[in-house]
Amino acid sequence: MKKNDEYYMKLALREAQKAYSKAEVPIGAVIVRDEKVIARAHNLKEKLQDPTAHAEILAIKEACSNLGSWRLTDSTLYVTIEPCPMCAGALVQARVEQLVFGAADPKAGAVGSLLNLVDFADFNHQLEFKSGVLEQECRQVIKSFFADLRDK
Repeated sequence: MKKNDEYYMKLALREAQKAYSKAEVPIGAVIVRDEKVIARAHNLKEKLQDPTAHAEILAIKEACSNLGSWRLTDSTLYVTIEPCPMCAGALVQARVEQLVFGAADPKAGAVGSLLNLVDFADFNHQLEFKSGVLEQECRQVIKSFFADLRDK
């Protein structure tokens, strides 16, 4: 059975829930190559006290380690929220083939909301992207997290 974008986004949402349970901003990511998950991660900025510990960055590091290469060609990264400039840049640098994200990020999104780094023609690599996969579910987990935070 061929798995589809929704299947992998549900895995990313599970990662986001792990972040939520740790009081981290609930963003999850998985990287897939040849229909196999080669990395999964969620935000750990607070736990690690590391501003670069975004789900996408941690997933890229894990995938590179698992493959023994910094090149993630033929790979797709699924993430619940549109990547920020740092993460979008890392996707370009890692040569990720495709990005699929759930909900746009109008405050920090670098894949179409504020700017678009992943298909900037002057870079030496561009990647395809698709947005809106399980958008409502991805948006809801973030909204719930910040509503809970405000209630505390």
